[in-house]
Amino acid sequence: MHVQEWLDTVPAAAVYALVGLVIGLESLGIPLPGEIVLVSAALLSSQHGGINPVVLGACATAGAVIGDSIGYAIGRKGGRPLLAWLGGKFPRHFGEGHIATAERSFEKWGMWAVFFGRFVALLRIFAGPLAGVLHMPYWKFLVANVLGGIAWAGGTTAVIYYVGVVAESWLKRFSYLGLVAAVLIGLTSMLIIKRKANKMQSASQEAEAETVPAAAE
Repeated sequence: MHVQEWLDTVPAAAVYALVGLVIGLESLGIPLPGEIVLVSAALLSSQHGGINPVVLGACATAGAVIGDSIGYAIGRKGGRPLLAWLGGKFPRHFGEGHIATAERSFEKWGMWAVFFGRFVALLRIFAGPLAGVLHMPYWKFLVANVLGGIAWAGGTTAVIYYVGVVAESWLKRFSYLGLVAAVLIGLTSMLIIKRKANKMQSASQEAEAETVPAAAE
């Protein structure tokens, strides 16, 4: 059963709670499909009168902000030993290269690394704990965390909801041409932000590649 079909079988309150919980756990550092669940729920809200998109967006934002804050606290308390332990358990995600790249990203971009990290799957999972480990001032982290949570969770909910509403209306008039146009228009704004986030990540990786040869010399 697809996620959207399953969500359609549960009460609206359960949908709100599920979305907030999954996104919160993902933000805390547990790899869960938060974005898939959010997109599915937002699309469902456009076709289901019982699910309020504003409440849905608020729950998603709350989950993102609270989860990231808990992840920050865990990272701050666990420190470097936590990264070493995670590196041993999950070398693919917490290897030395990934940690070094993340450190450079935080040093170079600061609060923006947390903000734009919301739009990159890997950084969305680890931004909170890494910010804590790297001792980013909490007030800076909190501002970037809240703004990033609103932009990502609220923005995604709004875009997908209106895409669903417009697509359904246009499909009745213009068949699949309306759906294609609605999807293209709705996703453009999100892709622009994602592109910016990916550029930040690529810049950090290039800096790491240049540093390694220099160190070898």
